[in-house]
Amino acid sequence: MFAGCAGDPGAGATPDDIGTVPTVGRAPVVASATGAQAFGVQATTGLVAAHALASQNAAVLVASQPAFLQASPNDAFVQGSVVSSSGLFYVPYERTYAGLPVVGGDFVIVSDGAGQMVDNSTALEHPINLPSITPTLTQAGAETIAARQLRSVTRVEGTQLVVHALGATPRLAWESTIDGFGANGISRLTVDVDAITGTVLREQEHVLYGTGTSAWNGPNPVTLNTTQSGGTFSMRDPTITNLSCQDAANNTTFSGADDAWGNGDATVRETGCVDALFGAQTEARMLSQWLGRNAMDGAGGAWPIRVGLAQVNAFYDGTQVQVGHNNANQWIGAIDVIAHEMGHGIDDHTPGGISGSGTQEFVADTFGAATEWFANESAPFDVPDFTVGEQINLVGNGPIRNMSNPSALGDPNCFSSAIPTTEVHAAAGPGNHWFYLLAEGTNPTNGQPTSPTCNGSTVVGLGVQNAIKIMYNAMLLKTTGASYLKYRTWTLQAAKNLFPSSCTEFNTVKAAWDAVSVPAQAGDPTCGATPPGCINGTFNATGLPLSIPDNNATGITSNLAVTGNGTVASLSLSLNITHTFRGDLVVTLTSPGGTNFIVSNRAGGSADNIIITNQAITAFNGQTAAGTWKLKVQDLAAVDVGTLNSWSLTIVGNCGTVVNWSGSATPNIATIDNAQVCTNLTVTTTGGDSSVAKLDIAGRHDFCSILRGTLAHNGTTVTAFPTGTFPAGACNFSFTGRAVPGLTGDSSGTWTLCIVDTDAFGDTGTLNTWSVHN
Repeated sequence: MFAGCAGDPGAGATPDDIGTVPTVGRAPVVASATGAQAFGVQATTGLVAAHALASQNAAVLVASQPAFLQASPNDAFVQGSVVSSSGLFYVPYERTYAGLPVVGGDFVIVSDGAGQMVDNSTALEHPINLPSITPTLTQAGAETIAARQLRSVTRVEGTQLVVHALGATPRLAWESTIDGFGANGISRLTVDVDAITGTVLREQEHVLYGTGTSAWNGPNPVTLNTTQSGGTFSMRDPTITNLSCQDAANNTTFSGADDAWGNGDATVRETGCVDALFGAQTEARMLSQWLGRNAMDGAGGAWPIRVGLAQVNAFYDGTQVQVGHNNANQWIGAIDVIAHEMGHGIDDHTPGGISGSGTQEFVADTFGAATEWFANESAPFDVPDFTVGEQINLVGNGPIRNMSNPSALGDPNCFSSAIPTTEVHAAAGPGNHWFYLLAEGTNPTNGQPTSPTCNGSTVVGLGVQNAIKIMYNAMLLKTTGASYLKYRTWTLQAAKNLFPSSCTEFNTVKAAWDAVSVPAQAGDPTCGATPPGCINGTFNATGLPLSIPDNNATGITSNLAVTGNGTVASLSLSLNITHTFRGDLVVTLTSPGGTNFIVSNRAGGSADNIIITNQAITAFNGQTAAGTWKLKVQDLAAVDVGTLNSWSLTIVGNCGTVVNWSGSATPNIATIDNAQVCTNLTVTTTGGDSSVAKLDIAGRHDFCSILRGTLAHNGTTVTAFPTGTFPAGACNFSFTGRAVPGLTGDSSGTWTLCIVDTDAFGDTGTLNTWSVHN
C-alpha cells in the first residue's frame, strides 16, 4: 500500500480517448471485447497428464511418510493444486493434527516431467506431540486478545482452533481474523493466540501496502480486454476470472455503450481504471509468457480493482485491490503500482501464503519491476528501471524506493538481524538490492546504474527474466514462516532446479545474497554442474510389487536399468517395503560391476516396514553407472511376510567439466513484412556443446503471433520458435533460455538468427537483442 506517500504527478496520459471500437479482421485490437488474447497457460493434454502424474506420485510418496515430513501418528495431509513452471511441477500440501489445521505444517513436493521427485520444501522441523487439544482459554477470550492488536475492530470474521508449529515447540492456539483499523489504517489481521497461556504467537496482516510509479501508460490508445453483453461494454476481463475495474464509491464495474474508456485526465476514476486494468492485464501476460503461471491466483483468476480510495496509497487485502490518489488527486493505477499489489496476491496464492519477516514488500516489488520491464514502455511513459514511484514523485523527493541502491533513499542495502522487525517498506531494501544484483549485477551495460555491494564483491547479472523466474520458482517452494534466510535457500534451490546443467545461475544467486549480507544457511544446496548427456536423474524399478517369501534365503531380486554416460558422482536410494517385523529382512543393493552394499541387515526388530527416502550411498562412487542394478530382499525368519512395493536410484554422473559458453548481440534490426531478416553473432569459447543451445530474444512487433524464428550454426538450421509463440496483436516479445535442439558440434563460431514475418499486412517491428548460450 502507498502508506503515507504523496507527491506531484509525473508525465500524464495524453487527452486522447483511451481505447477505440475494435476493428474487424486481423489488425491489432484496441480495448477488444471479442477475440481477446487469453493470458493463461494452455492446458494441453500433455500438461494435464504431467500434472496428474505429479499429483499421483506425490500422494504415494506422502502416504509412505518419508522422514522429511516429520510426521506424527495424528497427522493427516491435504494436497493442493499442482502448479507447473519451466518443466517443474510443484505439489503443495497442508497438514492437520488430530483434525486441527497446522500453521507451519505445510510442505511442497517438486517433481520433474516424468513424475520423479527432485526436491522438497518442508516448514516443520520436529514432529508434533501435543499433550492435549483441549483449550484452557475460551474462544471469546482469544478474540478479545486478538482485538487488542488493532486500534478499533469492525468485525471478527471467524475463529478456529489450530496447532501453531512455527516455533521450536508446537502450541495449541486460537486463530482469529479481525477487520478494523490499525496503526497504518485499514487492517484485516489474522492473530494466533496460545490457547493455554493467552500469549500472542503470530500476527499476519492481509492488507498489504505498497508504492508505485506514474498512473499513466502509453502510447495511447492502450489495448484493453473488455467484455460485451448485448449493446453494453464493461471493464471486465473476459479471460481472467474476477478481474474487473470498478468505482470504489459503489463497487460497480465501469460500463458504457461503446468500447472507448477514459479521457486522459488522471483525476477521473474511469481513466484511473484504464491505467489499472492495463497494468493488471500486462502483468498477466508477463506471468504467462515468462513464468507459465495462469493469471494472478494461478488458476486463471484475480481480484477486482477499485479506484477511488480516499487515501494517498493503494492496497491488496485478499479480496480486492484498492487504488487511491496522490496529493494532486490523481489516481495512481500505474503498471508497477498494480503489479506490486497483484504481486501480494501472487504471494498470497503460492504455497505458504503471504511472506513475512520483512520480505513481503520486496517480494511484491520484484513483480512490479518485472512487469515494468515486460511492458518496456518508452519515454515519456514508464521506461523500465528499478526505482519505485519516480514519475509521480509521491513525497516530493523522487522515487519511494531504489532497488539498485536502497540506502540512497534511506533504506538498508544490507541485511542484519534488525531487518525482520524493521518497518516493512524499509525492510524491503536488502531483498530489492539482491534482486537488482541478480538481474543487472554491479556494473550493468544497458544503461542501468552501478550498484554497491556490502562485501565489496562484483556480481554479473542474469537479466530480469531469469531473475523473476528464479524468484517465482522459489515462491513455489515457499512454506509458512518465510524469511530472508529461507528465501536465500529457496532461491538457490530454484536456480539449481531450473538450470540443472549449469552452476552459473546458482552461483549468481549465491553471490547476490552474499553481496547483501544474507548469511549462508545449513540447508543451502550446493551446485556441481552435470555435463550434457551425463547421467543425472532418478531411475525406477519396474515389475513391482513383488511378494517376499517367508523364511526363504533365496528371497527376491528386482532389477533396475540405468542408461547414460559417466561414473557415479553421487547416488541415493529410495525404498518402500511393507513387512511386519522388519528385523527378519536382509536387503542388498548390487551395482552393474558386482559391488554389494547391505542396505539393511535384520535391523529394526519388531517394527514394521522399511521406508527409505533418498538415502545417500557412497560405496559405488567412481563406478560405471549404466547397466543393471539389483536389489535383493531376503526374509530369514518364519511367520511374518511382506511386499517390495517400489525402489529407485537417483544418480548424478561424473563426465568431466562443463564448458560454459555464450554470445550476444544488439542488432536493433527492423523486421521485414512477409519476409525474413537475419543477424549474426560470434561465440569465441571453444569446447562447448551446441546441442544444449538456449536462446534469448527481445523486441517488438505490430502483430507478434505471426512471427517465427530459425537458428543456424555449423551448417545446420533448425526452428528456434514457431508462429503462435507470442500473443496476437502488438506486443513487446521476449523469452529467455528457450532450448533449441537439433544443433551439434563445437559451440564456437558464427550463429545466425532469422526472424520471419509470415504474412503481408504491413506490420513493422524490431529485433533489439538476442543471445545464445548453454
